[in-house]
Amino acid sequence: MHIRNAKRPGRYADGNGLYLFVDDAGAKRWVLRTVVGGTRRDIGLGSVRLVTLVEAREEATRLRRVARSGGDPLAERRRERVTVPTFSEAAKKVHATHSATFRNPKHKAQWLSSLQSDIFPAFGDRPVNMIDSGEVLRALTPIWTTKPETARRLKQRIKVVFDWARASGFRTGDNPVEGITKVLPRSRHIASHHAALPYALVPAFLEILRASAAGESPKIAFEFLILTATRTSEVVGARWEDIDRAAKMWTIPATRIKAGREHRVPLSPRCLELLDRAEIVADGGPYVFPGRSAQKPLSNMAFLMMLRRLKRDDITAHGFRSAFRDWAAERTNVPRTVCEAALAHVIKDKAEAAYFRSDLFELRRSLMDTWASFATAKPADVVLLRA
Repeated sequence: MHIRNAKRPGRYADGNGLYLFVDDAGAKRWVLRTVVGGTRRDIGLGSVRLVTLVEAREEATRLRRVARSGGDPLAERRRERVTVPTFSEAAKKVHATHSATFRNPKHKAQWLSSLQSDIFPAFGDRPVNMIDSGEVLRALTPIWTTKPETARRLKQRIKVVFDWARASGFRTGDNPVEGITKVLPRSRHIASHHAALPYALVPAFLEILRASAAGESPKIAFEFLILTATRTSEVVGARWEDIDRAAKMWTIPATRIKAGREHRVPLSPRCLELLDRAEIVADGGPYVFPGRSAQKPLSNMAFLMMLRRLKRDDITAHGFRSAFRDWAAERTNVPRTVCEAALAHVIKDKAEAAYFRSDLFELRRSLMDTWASFATAKPADVVLLRA
């Protein structure tokens, strides 16, 4: 084809469906005429000033292959014209999309900040469709053994970003995260548990807590947390509308439960006494355990600061759930499923969970009443079963 000599308006065939179109003004462009899904289609390949004959032939061949395999060459061209985001831009879009699903503000912030500190420097500025498994492997390898838990979470977050890119049409093929675990160095996983007080010492701790100079609201809330074996976020976020005194029950909404489903907590007589005191402190506010303002809840740091004032940096508020679980296992004959239900733990065995639909509320009421009686007994009345 003599491109320079083609000046008269019209269509000039190169072969295999590739044509040079010359318009009335003399402008020249490449067009591929092919059949897509039984219909003849004309697909523009660009101006002669930007696309050479060789390039036009190569692109025409590629798009004909797409059409023969049942694909849509026009859709392919439209995707190519869309600006592919970088990994950091894609991660920020994913974070914004998922932000409403985060129950914990801290986790919401950490999701993106962890990528910013450990992954963005490696390939954050690279187009999301150009990143391969090797780059992901090089980014995770240095922290896979030194910060195993962080690395594991980062791997999952990177995978979500690439899954989004594939679903959005910015990537094709496999997710580059898949398969890299097999070649990452093995790390010796050491389970990290919340520091807990031995259950036999809980009554003495509660005596010290009640006698402390801490504020009334955090003291009541901390004892309430211990006696209900619940989490800090669940207690500080408790609202009066969640409390049913007549049924002696506290219902924690699914939005404040780690397992993501509503949890009913039976309230012992001592818990009801604590609520009577809390109502006075709340002064008509919506929160059971208010902070400095009746309209705001206690801070998530309230129990940590209280433990520091008591010079008990060796234990955590969350650790009292472990103390309760140890006590239930060693001092009662209550079935494991009841104890796990009291902690709002999800049954991991899918077969067991399929048949286990009751929350065992009445059985848990007896268990929690017994725990409260044990925990609030005078230290001298507590007898150890073993040294």
